[in-house]
Amino acid sequence: MNRSKIYIDGQYGTTGLEIFDRLKQRDDIELLIIPEHKRHDHFIRQECMAQADLIFLCLPDSASIEAMNWIPDNTKVIDASTAHRTKEGWDYGFPELSPPHKEAIASSYRVANPGCHATGFISVVYPLVQKGIVSSSSLIRCTSLTGYSGGGKKMIEEYQTHKTELLQAPRLYGLSLEHKHLKEMKQICHLNREPLFVPIVNDYYRGMLTSVMLEGNAREIYSFYQSFYPQDTVRVLFQDEGYLSANSMKDKDTLEIVVSGNDRQVLVSAVFDNLGKGACGAAIQNMNLMLGIQETKGLRL
Repeated sequence: MNRSKIYIDGQYGTTGLEIFDRLKQRDDIELLIIPEHKRHDHFIRQECMAQADLIFLCLPDSASIEAMNWIPDNTKVIDASTAHRTKEGWDYGFPELSPPHKEAIASSYRVANPGCHATGFISVVYPLVQKGIVSSSSLIRCTSLTGYSGGGKKMIEEYQTHKTELLQAPRLYGLSLEHKHLKEMKQICHLNREPLFVPIVNDYYRGMLTSVMLEGNAREIYSFYQSFYPQDTVRVLFQDEGYLSANSMKDKDTLEIVVSGNDRQVLVSAVFDNLGKGACGAAIQNMNLMLGIQETKGLRL
């Protein structure tokens, strides 16, 4: 069997490690591996890039931009950073949004993996704007709750080994209201204005809950989402009582759209794993499409 060669640049970060751990189980690809003590050796990195059929960039923005200078034009790239999500020439890696989105990813050499908070926001808002239920000129308000793994190694260590009493409670951040995911939220949803968005981190490891409120009939909005999304990787539920837990989809690569409310007001929440559909699972799904492999192969459904 001809196996595609895959290189993960930034293999030892939070996202890179999980992608590596999951892909090493597969027999249809070959991983190109650099020992951890040589991970900053530019010469070895470039050698791997020259050999790879597809490269994951799991790096800070500036390092991803630099790495693109070393990658051949005919090598496929999935960038997990923020650097290229709104750049011309890059396809946005959210195949469920429409058949053209999926087709673009499948034929692309440059795919930008969505941000975790952006995944939740876009999954909720893009359909509403696309069908004219919400105007592109609307000012949309959104909150998004995440586990601390979304903050990377430094935050993980803080919560797991240096936890203070303040870390036991939910914490707002991005208080300037200029979160780095806002640009993609606005552009991908075809909004005229950036949303009002505040993220929240809490004392649990992984899982995300992103919520938007609007006026309307909750049952009608529920029916709309059911018809909009395929049901293999995005599932639509109705819930108007009880609780929604932000970690209910942990260790899954699927996303749930949960519609709540009444006949006047609607709460729409995206519930998913920030390291699954919000990062690594989405990256593997995009890789499958780009390599002509079954889209859901290796996903945790």
